[in-house]
Amino acid sequence: MQAHAPLTREDAAAAFLPFDGTLYLDCAARAPRLRSVHAAGLAALEADAAPWMQSFDALDEQAGAVRALAARLFDGDTDAVALVPSAAFALSTAARNLPLAAGEAVLLLDGQFPSNLLPWQQRCLETGARITPVRRASGQSWTDAVLAMLDAESRVRVVALPQVRWDDGALLDLDRIAPRVHAAGAALVLDLSQSLGALPADIARWRPDFVASVGYKWLLGPRGLAWLWAAPRWRAEGVAIEQHWSTRDAGDGWRFAVDAMPPSRRGARRFDAGGLDEPLPLAMAGAGLEQVLAWGVPRIAATLGACTRALDAALDANGLSAWKTPGHAPHLTALRPPAERLDAVFDALRRERIACTRRHGLLRIAPHLHVAPDDMVRVAAVAAAAA
Repeated sequence: MQAHAPLTREDAAAAFLPFDGTLYLDCAARAPRLRSVHAAGLAALEADAAPWMQSFDALDEQAGAVRALAARLFDGDTDAVALVPSAAFALSTAARNLPLAAGEAVLLLDGQFPSNLLPWQQRCLETGARITPVRRASGQSWTDAVLAMLDAESRVRVVALPQVRWDDGALLDLDRIAPRVHAAGAALVLDLSQSLGALPADIARWRPDFVASVGYKWLLGPRGLAWLWAAPRWRAEGVAIEQHWSTRDAGDGWRFAVDAMPPSRRGARRFDAGGLDEPLPLAMAGAGLEQVLAWGVPRIAATLGACTRALDAALDANGLSAWKTPGHAPHLTALRPPAERLDAVFDALRRERIACTRRHGLLRIAPHLHVAPDDMVRVAAVAAAAA
């Protein structure tokens, strides 16, 4: 990753609503609320109280503007992006469209988040294909485990992966993985819900078929509005899992002919979900995306990387090196206390008003720009005292 100057905490922290003394380290679950997102939501809620002042054209323009902002985090192509309600909806769309046959394999990580597992399980039930889980050997990285499975499994037709694992922040090297996927003749599907907005996405290099991401977490927007990026082939040939009028080009009128389905709107708009042309989520999503783009994703990654490196160093200093997650992303990691001390450490952090997620034997640490390296030193000290 190219070096970028980090943002100062003073510049970034003021953008968020106050935390009332809580050190919030759970952006991997819900983003801390930006002042601009909060204000945009309140303004949209007030405006929506007068529906006679709303117009379809204005909402369509607003949706287009937010789509264009999201596109800048993918590859800049607005036609490639669809508005969907969730990453699961986006990944179900990918599963619906990619060809699979009996005996063929879908490769994914063992323990992968269910939104990028369940659609493939369902698709395999329908087609007779099978799931091939990637499991790591001791000391092996997830990247090397994926590459080894691609060598071992000759019938892989879809590879569905995150860039960053949701549970411990382990980072996959998609620059290494993507060429091997394409060399195997397989389709690449990415769930960037735990990385888009915190790590750059090199769509041109990776050449995926579909990419999904939630719009909250690292994009700092609301729940209920997510993103689907589709490759050119699927923008022309893809079939949506939901059919509704706003994805169809029927001219100025809303009366559709019974005997002829109108063509889809241009590009990935064919995959748009219904009911997302609502002022409130559009306004909040737009404000969140604008702030992410203003800060710049490389600078966000550099700043958060300084935080997680400070945590790793503080764990080392406190004799807790075994608690670190090797190969974690700059913005997301996890503490790995012994099982018998997990509850005690979590309770100690909570008493000190340090908010994180406890799951699967891990304490997930996911800061955003309101957090400074010194805060992470405090986290390590509290954990060490409870060890």
